[in-house]
Amino acid sequence: MILQRLRQATHERHAALECQLPLLDPQLSRQHYRHFVTRFLGYYAPLETRLLALPWWNDIGFNYAERYKTPRLVRDMLALGVTADTLATFPRCRDLPQIDTLPQALGCLYVIEGATLDAELIFRHLQENLGLTAASGAAFFNGYGVQTSARWQAFGAMLTTSAERTSDHDTIVANANHTFETIDRWLFPPSPLPTLTGYS
Repeated sequence: MILQRLRQATHERHAALECQLPLLDPQLSRQHYRHFVTRFLGYYAPLETRLLALPWWNDIGFNYAERYKTPRLVRDMLALGVTADTLATFPRCRDLPQIDTLPQALGCLYVIEGATLDAELIFRHLQENLGLTAASGAAFFNGYGVQTSARWQAFGAMLTTSAERTSDHDTIVANANHTFETIDRWLFPPSPLPTLTGYS
């Protein structure tokens, strides 16, 4: 099955990214957390703009618009003290995964949607250690709330059916790994990032 193959093929990159992220560190500060929310916004905003414009959603019976995560990241940034004017100046990722074909889009979505499951543990940690809630700066990591598990199952069913239709499992797997690669490069660039300003 495609889901099992994806789990096995992406495990190494997934684990490597999780090891680098400090979001479960007991010493995580609000400032450091805010930095990573900024980086997630810089990645998701341009990627989701492309995803929303894809022509296949009706054909495969999948409503990506209801899974749109960029607005939650924007709300989190505002709740964390970033001004609206400053939000517009934050860098946006250009090194995005290719999504020119349906198999490429499915591989990318496997990573993006799978992240909502990983986020549940992070959300609890943010509540306990930083006192954050979905209303005060952690909406992105709250995933789909109580619907997270059900939405992941619905996504898995769609992915399985669509993969059978396209028969291009190699591309799905390759682009899932490429998505992990682009996230890693964006979150952990080789050169230090400038200090962000504009917080209220």
